[in-house]
Amino acid sequence: MTPVTTEGERTRPKAANAGRALAGRLSWGLADQAASSLSNFAVGIYVARSLGVTAFGVFSLAWVTYGVVLNVSRGLATDPLMVRFSGVPDAAWRGAVARSSGAALGVGAVLGAACLVVGVGVGGRVGPAFACLGVVLPGLLLQDAWRFAFFAAGAGRKAFVNDLVWGIALVPALVVAARVGSVAAFVLAWGGSAAVAAVCGCFQSGIRPRPTGARQWLRAHRDLGYRYLVENVSNSGASQLRAYGLGAIVGVGAVGVIRGAELLLGPFLAVLMGLSLVTVAEAARVLRRAPHRLGPFCLLLGGGQAVAALLWGGALLLVPGRVGELVLGGVWHSAAELIVPVTLGVAGAGLGTGAAAGLRALGVARRSLRAQLLASACYLGGGLGGAVAAGTVGSAWGVAAATACGSAVWWLHLRTALREHRQIPIPEVRTP
Repeated sequence: MTPVTTEGERTRPKAANAGRALAGRLSWGLADQAASSLSNFAVGIYVARSLGVTAFGVFSLAWVTYGVVLNVSRGLATDPLMVRFSGVPDAAWRGAVARSSGAALGVGAVLGAACLVVGVGVGGRVGPAFACLGVVLPGLLLQDAWRFAFFAAGAGRKAFVNDLVWGIALVPALVVAARVGSVAAFVLAWGGSAAVAAVCGCFQSGIRPRPTGARQWLRAHRDLGYRYLVENVSNSGASQLRAYGLGAIVGVGAVGVIRGAELLLGPFLAVLMGLSLVTVAEAARVLRRAPHRLGPFCLLLGGGQAVAALLWGGALLLVPGRVGELVLGGVWHSAAELIVPVTLGVAGAGLGTGAAAGLRALGVARRSLRAQLLASACYLGGGLGGAVAAGTVGSAWGVAAATACGSAVWWLHLRTALREHRQIPIPEVRTP
């Protein structure tokens, strides 16, 4: 007698396989970000220990400027790629990657030239660091574009290998930079090793970036790209303005102290950023396969990150002073005072990323832009208002309160977007 297979029995293996595939993609996202963050962490520690608080503040100003430029590139080039070309046929993916990576390279060239001009004009301590940042920006942005392209294709292993190449190339570059002993040398070492990984990405993908296709890419995805541009820049721009404002109100050394406290959360931030590489793509897959599960998926994602941040911050409070001095040198004593507010700020940001991933997957760029602008205004107001009231510590507490408010804004917008989605289906995935 032939046994009868029920519908539930057929569904369970499929669900198990889908769960394993999701776990695998998330694991490669974490591994990739661990490799990337380890490289960035090594650079930060080298500068903090080798050059002191003031020079570390100069390096941090260049760093947050890079963050703004990176978010310009992501908004115009790689965010639309993740939303519209995750899990599509290979031919469509390859054509889209060629144009999106060309757009990223073009952004790096244009804004890199602007940084170079500004750096030469400013001079002093800050100028050389910005000039060197301008030189290495094209390689940095192209390397980041490959990471997003690989994750859109579900090939997180290739992104991990690419970041591993960056880390290996960084070792001899840091040795040379340490001998030179300047912030500019460290910027060149960091960006130059990223350029090596960017070239490696061309061989990994078998795709050559097409800067000539950048205009076509921007035109085809302008409905998402320009809104994501404003959204991303408002996020990183608020961080940059806070750093500049903190330097003007308290002093450049205060920027280094804040950056030092953030470095203490480096391993957890690696997890946060690693998940962010794959969450939009995964949320888009959840939306297509089981739209009713998108809300719980985002809640689990954001809540898990918030709890993990609190656990990591609690562990940092138990670190002996001798160990902290070994890691950050003279920056440790000031940075240790900020562990609690910085941890709360990261926890609030982690909670909000779950809702942000859901809004990106839904493709409601107008609503996510509105949420980001409100959250960025809270962040900037809290950071600078706190600095005026109570210096560096006040700025950290102001940001902690602001990220909690910003997270609430993100979730309110996601709730409304999910309600609207139940009434109006999202459009099909576009092909080039």
